[in-house]
Amino acid sequence: MIPPTRPLTTEVVTLWYRAPELLLGHGKYSTPVDIWSVACIFAEMVTLSPLFEGDSEIDQLQRIFRTLGTPTESIWNGISLLPQYDTMVKSSILYSPKSLSQSVPDMDANGLDLLQKMLLYNPSDRISARNALSHPYFTTV
Repeated sequence: MIPPTRPLTTEVVTLWYRAPELLLGHGKYSTPVDIWSVACIFAEMVTLSPLFEGDSEIDQLQRIFRTLGTPTESIWNGISLLPQYDTMVKSSILYSPKSLSQSVPDMDANGLDLLQKMLLYNPSDRISARNALSHPYFTTV
């Protein structure tokens, strides 16, 4: 028997692994959401600590912004159209991006490159699962 379908919710994954587009009210679940989550888990496997350990949606976004920089239209075309943009981004402190090596110091250069490609703000720019599996990181592990 097939379970009944349910409406999509923004709470599809644990807060710490939730992609910023979901936190900003994008109503459609797509595979880049999973790539973001896998990236967070990938970093956690190396550091043994969550990459973005927020205790609320706004705290989660602020932790992401402190590491990756506050997103702008120039790096995420269409971000200002998301329902929670004014509340969660426009009113935020403008953070500059930091090197991921500060957050995941024990990861090698190939791992950091893969992680960076998985954590791009614009979901359409994130690396696909197929391309991630072909990344040079996997030839060195």
